[in-house]
Amino acid sequence: MRSDNQSYFWDPPKDFILLGISDRPWLELPLFVVLLGSYVLAMLGNISIILVSQLDPQLHSPMYIFLSHLSFLDLCYTTTTVPQMLVNMGSSRKTISYGGCTVQYAIFHWLGCTECIVLAAMALDRYVAICEPLRYALIMHRPLCQQLVATAWLSGFGNSLVQVILTVKLPFCGQQVLNNFFCEVPAMIKLSCADTTVNDVTLAVLVAFFVLVPLALILLSYGFIARAVLRIRSSRGRHKAIGTCSSHLVVVSLFYLPAIYMYLQPPSSYSQEQGKFISLFYSIITPTLNPFIYTLRNKDVKGALGRLLARTGRLCGR
Repeated sequence: MRSDNQSYFWDPPKDFILLGISDRPWLELPLFVVLLGSYVLAMLGNISIILVSQLDPQLHSPMYIFLSHLSFLDLCYTTTTVPQMLVNMGSSRKTISYGGCTVQYAIFHWLGCTECIVLAAMALDRYVAICEPLRYALIMHRPLCQQLVATAWLSGFGNSLVQVILTVKLPFCGQQVLNNFFCEVPAMIKLSCADTTVNDVTLAVLVAFFVLVPLALILLSYGFIARAVLRIRSSRGRHKAIGTCSSHLVVVSLFYLPAIYMYLQPPSSYSQEQGKFISLFYSIITPTLNPFIYTLRNKDVKGALGRLLARTGRLCGR
């Protein structure tokens, strides 16, 4: 009996049940339509930005290197979570395997930490472009951009690896119902039946580092940018400088505000009901909006998209 109890305590469940909005069945069809539409828009928008950044010679600057990586991150974000959500909403069995769940929260955490650093690198790029315009090409050279991007991906992977190692050791005592739309580290910790102090502290410390340090660098960069913009006498020049930064600021706000609410609150005050809708926001709404924010506010991207469409039309017309 004791052996059976120990096995029950430590053996992971074969799969998890993702509740989503099962308690509100009348919402499933509208949400399915919204998610499907958002996923299609996110795919089209982010793939378009990646293509124009790679194919248009006028977009081979550091800013668009970072933007193409941001679009790739958003593409991965949505693909990691949305297909599984759509399958579950269209099925009576709202399950995900234990292995699939582990892969999902590992990749999701990796992408989130990587995006924090990519957004900070984009702020650095804007700072150099506005505050050190004569030295921009000298400072923001391609090898530095590649090093920053590599640092973002590798450090995000390292953080995710730590979280996965700690999370897979947690026992669930047969509990397998996750009150979420997809698997995420805070929800997994909340589900565990063991003492999760180590997990809670590690998650808080590492996420604080990956969220607050890049955010502090972003705010510092924009503090210097604001001071430089106020010194510009020409209203046209001031408007151009603000226009180059406004898109990035909106994207930073859409990403960081939900992340801070989700990951930096005390574990005792974590609400799964609120958390799952916050997760839904930054896993699908933010990646869907990002390409349109950058496209609508950026003449270079709009021009590149126009040239790409014209080139595609000429090829199809032959």
